[in-house]
Amino acid sequence: MTTPADLVCKDLTKDFDKFRAVDRVSFEVPQGSFFSILGPSGCGKTTLLRMIAGFQFPTSGDLLIKGKSMIDVGPSKRPVSMVFQHLALFPMMNIGKNVGFGLRQRGVPAAEIKTRVGRVLERVGLPGIEDRQVDQLSGGQKQRVAIARCMVLEPDVLLLDEPLGALDLKLREHMKIELKSLQAEFNTTFVYITHDQSEALVMSDNIAVMNKGRFDQIGTAKELYYEPANAFVAGFVGDANKFSGKITARDGQTVSLVTDGGVTLHAQAVQAVPEIGARAQIFVRPEAIALSKTAPANSPNASARVVDSVLFNGANSMVLLRDPQSGELLQVTLPQTGAFLGLAKGDTVYASWEPAQARCFAAEAA
Repeated sequence: MTTPADLVCKDLTKDFDKFRAVDRVSFEVPQGSFFSILGPSGCGKTTLLRMIAGFQFPTSGDLLIKGKSMIDVGPSKRPVSMVFQHLALFPMMNIGKNVGFGLRQRGVPAAEIKTRVGRVLERVGLPGIEDRQVDQLSGGQKQRVAIARCMVLEPDVLLLDEPLGALDLKLREHMKIELKSLQAEFNTTFVYITHDQSEALVMSDNIAVMNKGRFDQIGTAKELYYEPANAFVAGFVGDANKFSGKITARDGQTVSLVTDGGVTLHAQAVQAVPEIGARAQIFVRPEAIALSKTAPANSPNASARVVDSVLFNGANSMVLLRDPQSGELLQVTLPQTGAFLGLAKGDTVYASWEPAQARCFAAEAA
């Protein structure tokens, strides 16, 4: 049985004078799911979120929540709440009054407000803090209070506009897990926008990659990472080595490309196979590349490279390898076996990968 969609957008378009910020975007978000919109600054994701919230109205298209069109419904009448990047907690109010603000605006009786505020604070893991002041809380606690203030209104959809952007790195990593847990606890539909791909990959049930006002691909984190639909998605989602050049041979979906630096590489073409002589791009993930101290046998992408630098970051350590002829750099995940623990600048190693682990796109799709 298919889960009904809490949010449906149909061909949503938003024009500002001669500039189109959102261009015929369509998608559905099932009830109780975590949906992220991922894209670079200026791609239109905040404009899209503001249309869902009702702060802006679309130029054309339709937007439905729980099957009802919201096109002519103002923000105060929509069953949505929004968490902003800077949280916007009221410093002159204690936590209880902050969380209960929306209920007071709706005229809910004081006794019921007290009960509902206490219940929602307990659900976000902050029981009994109603009398505390905002400046007495940590960054993570403020984040949960901002979510509690929205969830106490029992919205059908919670919108989150880059809510982790103002937090320090360690707290941001912690809050990724917290947000996903809270979403599961409330079983509320979350629509989350971010330019940080690690946030989207970790938390989301489905992700839309937005580029120049359009959705280039919608899918799970694994689908976007391992099966990108085009060159933009391949380069934007996760780390990837990118090589540009011309196609010199084709064998089914496998192509050979000579890079602009003169190196021959082999990869799997995505969708249409580029013609021989056509310009194309190859993307290969750092973790898909194998390192060895001797030349591997029968590997079509094997080459000797010189260590340019070692970027130590624990389990996420990388090594940058330079091709001695072309000067092109290759970023490779450093194996955790300890075999390359002593790797240093100037050492020679062999890098290789299977063609099926690399993706090739025609230059027109880049």
